[in-house]
Amino acid sequence: MSPPPPPLLLPLLLLFLISATTTEAASASPIATLPPSPSPTSSPTAPSTKTPSPASSPTPPTTKTPFPSINSTLNPKQLRALQSLDIPTAQDPCIQPSPHNATICDSSSPFRQLVSLRLSNCSSELSLSYTALKSLSTLQSLSFTNCPVTPIRFPLDLAISLHSFTCIHSLKHLTGIGLSRFVNLTDLTVSNVPVNTSGLYAVLGNMHKLRSVTISNANVTGYIPKHLLFNLTHVDFSGNRLKGKIPSSITLLENLESLNLYSNALTGAIPDNLGDLISLKNVSLGSNSLSGAIPDSISAIPDLAYVDLSSNKLNGTVPKFFAEMKKLRYLNLENNEFHGVLPFNLTFMKRLAVFKVGGNSNLCYNHTILSSKLKLGIAPCDKHGLPLSPPPAKDSSSGGDSESDSSDYNDEGGDSNSKKEGHHGPNKVVLGVAIALSSIVFLIVFLILLSKRCG
Repeated sequence: MSPPPPPLLLPLLLLFLISATTTEAASASPIATLPPSPSPTSSPTAPSTKTPSPASSPTPPTTKTPFPSINSTLNPKQLRALQSLDIPTAQDPCIQPSPHNATICDSSSPFRQLVSLRLSNCSSELSLSYTALKSLSTLQSLSFTNCPVTPIRFPLDLAISLHSFTCIHSLKHLTGIGLSRFVNLTDLTVSNVPVNTSGLYAVLGNMHKLRSVTISNANVTGYIPKHLLFNLTHVDFSGNRLKGKIPSSITLLENLESLNLYSNALTGAIPDNLGDLISLKNVSLGSNSLSGAIPDSISAIPDLAYVDLSSNKLNGTVPKFFAEMKKLRYLNLENNEFHGVLPFNLTFMKRLAVFKVGGNSNLCYNHTILSSKLKLGIAPCDKHGLPLSPPPAKDSSSGGDSESDSSDYNDEGGDSNSKKEGHHGPNKVVLGVAIALSSIVFLIVFLILLSKRCG
């Protein structure tokens, strides 16, 4: 009878068998892959205040016609004026205006007169002739968009005739005195054009028919006029260097629908009677130095949809009445000095397109009502209503006007996370085989040792 194998050889052979079996089982089992994480749903764009945008498509090449068309019905002087502005006149501009240099005419005879002219995407070599502008004194609407031409003094006849004047990224600069001559305007829009003036009242003081005014990103200094026209529906003085308080007289504008004072140097409190602006839909007072509490009167504004009070020095508690405003879709209170417990629940937050409260170090949320997955940028509250810990670092994905990542408001994300975690770790089949084979090895070794001892 052959001698039994050495005691150590058998365990080594069995361990080799276990290793081969484990490798084969692992290669045979399917590899669990994580599903791609869904991209966050983009929030609807918050209501924006009125700012006409320049035409996005390029201007087609224009052909300058040296002489008026014989069959033209437009006033010959005005036809020559259009030619000097590089506007095609081979065909009657009153019948077939070009798409980017829109012209509208009246029905006068024997010659029709221009009543509206829109110049956009102009060549920098274009020059405005005083004579040409003087012949266009029948215009009621004049618009410049992306026309970096050298500015010129507007003839008085043209200034008086205009009801609407728009200048966006055009004319390089304007003066308050020049604008103040447009006394019959109902709509004034000046954006991204420096305005040299001693103050807004010097521009607006004589415009008694004005209904909508935008003077934004114009480097205007001074104060907000205490006396604005009661019939104004739109006021946008954003992106300037205005200082002082918001005058309480602004609350007399009962027809005002949009108030934009964003990014100035305004101080003091928000007027207590701001709620008297019952027609207000959009209000933006962010990026100033306003202080004090949010007035309770705001709760009386029925159609308020857009509220931006961010980046100020506002304090007190966050009013609960915001949750009762059915039309509200945008609420930005971040980077202020609010304290206390956030009075909102998840239902209210999901109703909003944008909700921001980060950057208020003394503000906290009730962790029994709101999940920490919301990434609000504030800490949970302790039993005394104080922040438990410093606010978490703000997630870069929720800091811009993407505006709010919808995943911030998803309180059901825990299940999906736990499912993903189940794919990690060793395969259960492989683990079971390894344990079974290990038990057999130990049993065989034990039997060999026992047989030798008994023998």
